[in-house]
Amino acid sequence: MNIFVLYLLLLKATVASFSGLGSLPVIRQDLVLTHRALTDSQLNAAIAVGRTTPGPAGLYVVSVGYFVSGVPGAIAGWLALATPSLSVILFLRYLGRKVEHRRVKSALQAIVLASAGLLLVTALLLARESLSGVLLGWRIHFSEPIKRRSRDRPII
Repeated sequence: MNIFVLYLLLLKATVASFSGLGSLPVIRQDLVLTHRALTDSQLNAAIAVGRTTPGPAGLYVVSVGYFVSGVPGAIAGWLALATPSLSVILFLRYLGRKVEHRRVKSALQAIVLASAGLLLVTALLLARESLSGVLLGWRIHFSEPIKRRSRDRPII
């Protein structure tokens, strides 16, 4: 995948979110489902790396970039992560006066609720993929001894 396209896709995800994992639905849609540059397992691994390292909760975006394109992808992820917060400084003076407006508050609340809904749906999809591997391994591991024991016991 082209590094600039990766940067734009990750930037779209980070601009559209207000918290660390808020960008997860957009990243999954773009990189896993649409462009197939990443798998759900790689996305889960990137989230795990991002959550275990110190720093902001959205740091997994750098790991996503790394999984897609190596070190240049990680740099693109870091830039996509830093660009929205740096651009806020430029718009702070203009937006600072408008934040207390009733319509702006309502729009921000609607965006936060929509983001929470998307995050919940994506978390359920990723959890299903993660837990199916764990539960499948558990079922295979414990199913054999149970079958052997049931043959040895007399049925009453």
